[in-house]
Amino acid sequence: MASPMELMCWGGDWGLPSVHTDSLIVLAYAKFSRAALKVHFINNPWKTPTGDIPVLTSDNTNVVQPENILNFLRKRKYDADYELSAKEGADTLAFIALIEEKLRPALLHTFWVDIENYCNLTRPWFASRIPFPLNFYLPGQMSRSAMNQIVLTKGEPPFYNLKEVEAQIYRDAKECLNLLSYKLGESNFFFGKIPTSFDAFAFGFLAPLCKAELPNAHLQKHLHQLHNLCQFCENILAQYFIQNSTDAAISMYISNTCGVYIRFPHYLDFYLSPVFTLDLSN
Repeated sequence: MASPMELMCWGGDWGLPSVHTDSLIVLAYAKFSRAALKVHFINNPWKTPTGDIPVLTSDNTNVVQPENILNFLRKRKYDADYELSAKEGADTLAFIALIEEKLRPALLHTFWVDIENYCNLTRPWFASRIPFPLNFYLPGQMSRSAMNQIVLTKGEPPFYNLKEVEAQIYRDAKECLNLLSYKLGESNFFFGKIPTSFDAFAFGFLAPLCKAELPNAHLQKHLHQLHNLCQFCENILAQYFIQNSTDAAISMYISNTCGVYIRFPHYLDFYLSPVFTLDLSN
């Protein structure tokens, strides 16, 4: 008998089940495909078997990266794309590649490189949840990793300095958001009447940008003008994550059952917690 599948991912806030794009993608796909997963919100990569978040474990197998996790679930007969035609399947792959290329760099920059957002939102959030003493080190490492990823993917001719790279990634992101808005139109989902793997990817990318309280909200303001994309996120949250729809409920539950949150200045914040779990099989 196959062992239960378990998913480790970052925790939630801002009305989201997770604040982390890749974690959101997998959580959404698990809901869409009704995968029987036991989810652990651990907020500490050093507690996972691979040092990655998210990671899916089953039968002594550890799977990382959303595309690999989704493929693993498909092999277990949890397939959210079973109603797609061959053309729609090809379009799904093309749109996933598009948002990975055009939208991910802008999200990395918005949350992890932009100094105002990083110092006032991203770092305090992660530092308050990563256990001491790792909260002194991991947020900075994640910021440097984001910068390196941006430079490696975008820092090529004709863009030779960071300002030019920043300008280009935000132009690309806005064009991508406009295209997604056009593709979605007035529909609830991007391909047909039920959500697919691309809806999971789109939700993972759009929801944090839509819901976070960003001090520097340049890209967020553009997204908020595309009302159908924001409504797309709200519909998925209401339909599939209703139990996580309020920050207060999440914070209350974690505070009462999972440990002690200690508030210091943001550079000293940490959260002392055992594993918080949620069963997504229902």
